[in-house]
Formats: sequence, structure tokens, C-alpha cells
Amino acid sequence: MSLIFVDVEAGFDSPCPGIGRGMTWFGAVEFESCDTFEGLPHLDLGWSKTMLEFESWLVQLERRPTFVSDNPAYDWQWINYHFWHALGHNPFGHSARRISDFYAGLRGDFYKTQEWKRLRVTKHDHNPVHDAMGNVEAFKRILAGER
Repeated sequence: MSLIFVDVEAGFDSPCPGIGRGMTWFGAVEFESCDTFEGLPHLDLGWSKTMLEFESWLVQLERRPTFVSDNPAYDWQWINYHFWHALGHNPFGHSARRISDFYAGLRGDFYKTQEWKRLRVTKHDHNPVHDAMGNVEAFKRILAGER
């Protein structure tokens, strides 16, 4: 399995796919290699070409991709929607993993869901590639024992 950390940016008027301006940009980082993918809509084909390129990037990793996010309830819905719209399937399947839940479990406290964010190295600046990279960095520190 290949852990793919994903972050999505969408318009402020866009609480979910199909409403408002929609997804504007996304970033993905493969956990082990820290290889990145930046998803921006192609002006000529909208999101279709971008999602085809994203799937090709995932396939070249040669392992089943697992979606990881700080908030998959938000990020996953956008990626799922655009994959289904463009390709008729989602290479991630129907599930995702949440960093905050993993961290809270390690702490033994269901409510300790935000403290892990201080372990990011790359600043959280709403550039989705930077934000996904910061999440990878924090997750690596969590796995190394930092709490």
C-alpha cells in the first residue's frame, strides 16, 4: 500500500461538490518518497485531464493508493467526485484515513485531534502541496514517537 496525503482547496462558497465555485486546486504527496502531484484544472478540459494525470501518477507508484488527510470528510469528497466524473471510478476506492484519529488513538484520548498539527515542518499556507507535505512531515514525526 502507498500512503497518499492529499489536501484540497475549494471556493469559500463551495461546501461540497456541485455547489458554488467548486474545487480550485489540490495537492498530493506520497509518504515514503515525498513525491508530489499538483492538481490544477486544465483550461481546455476542466478537471478531466487533471484527474487522468493524477490517476497516472498514482499508477506509477505500483502499489494500491491509500488516501490520507487531516480531514477526509472534506478532502476525499472532492477527489472522489472528480474521479467519478472524469474516469467513472476512484482509484482510492471508498475509504480514507484521518491523521487526527490516528493521533488521538495514540494519545488514548478521543478529543486530542488537533495537537499533532504543531509537528508540521512546512508551514500550513493553503497551498495544497505545502499543506499535504506538512501533514506527511508531521505523520513521520508521530510514527517516530513524538506526541
